[in-house]
Amino acid sequence: MYKRGDEKIVIGYTSGVYDLFHIGHLNLLKNAASLCDKLIVGVTSDELVAYKNKRAVIPHHERMEIVRNIKFVDAVVPQNDMDKFKMWEKLKYDIMFVGDDWHDSPKWKEIDEKFKNVGVKIVYFPYTKGISSTLINKTLENIRDK
Repeated sequence: MYKRGDEKIVIGYTSGVYDLFHIGHLNLLKNAASLCDKLIVGVTSDELVAYKNKRAVIPHHERMEIVRNIKFVDAVVPQNDMDKFKMWEKLKYDIMFVGDDWHDSPKWKEIDEKFKNVGVKIVYFPYTKGISSTLINKTLENIRDK
């Protein structure tokens, strides 16, 4: 936690691909920013996206620039590793914001416990149903195939 005089500044962190930016992305960033003083956003690199056998439509440097220009975002960093704890070691954020589609998964239970030990709170936001970059991409493919 950083200080501004005697006042503590709460640093928040979230990460994602942010490909084909949509209202779900905006909602996540807006809600996250409302719960911290400074919001840092990690944007997943093209190489890291490829681990899921996927490919981002928008190149990494452009996705970073889009997110950097969202008024709720204070800083943008590249996410080159899935290890959220490594990012915490670099940034020392106080709160991490995650979509609730990860809640109670074995992986996140382990991560949650690790962060509790260093005083980081994890906040799960409701996943925006009915919209995703994957869905937008499939819709565009269907339109192109006609």
